[in-house]
Amino acid sequence: MEVVAVIDFETTGLSPAQGDRATEIAAVILQDGKVVDRYQSLMNAGVRIPAFIEALTGISNDMIRSAPPVADVMREVSAFIGDYPLVAHNASFDCKFWDAELARINQRRRQEFVCSLLLSRRLLPQAPSHKLGALVAFARLPVAGRAHRALADAEMAASLMVRLEEELRSRYKVRNVSHALLRKIQGAPKAKLEQCLERHQ
Repeated sequence: MEVVAVIDFETTGLSPAQGDRATEIAAVILQDGKVVDRYQSLMNAGVRIPAFIEALTGISNDMIRSAPPVADVMREVSAFIGDYPLVAHNASFDCKFWDAELARINQRRRQEFVCSLLLSRRLLPQAPSHKLGALVAFARLPVAGRAHRALADAEMAASLMVRLEEELRSRYKVRNVSHALLRKIQGAPKAKLEQCLERHQ
């Protein structure tokens, strides 16, 4: 697989359309099955973190108060990622916040997302759950740190991507696992996975 950037946001809620904002972002660069670079930062969007989110993530309002402004962080992480294809676990969530926070600094996303959640449903259907923590346990991947902190989740999503690539190579005999192929797989109905992969064997 070509070099990709695996990202993860922590936020004040589920939807930027409802006024929720990012509180932390991490991005790891995955190359040849290894994380070769990392970016992580808290960010201050001037929005209060609800108590239940603070309990979930461990990110407090005091921590955010001294964090750099969200605009500065988004410029930095956007430059860090550049044009690398993007990966996230439950990418529909991260994509919404990535697009919304970029729009606030007059930037637009230049690349598409691959979703390791959708891929795992197709390639690891036997997993008891397709939440990131459950998949890490199921596939016996290393636990990178506390769940619901951006860097730990990005690192674990990167490990999961390596595992999914291995699954494609070993079970389905796919030699060239590209970002474009992964996007096709995640959009294919589960029952048509074999057909989707036939031309790549």
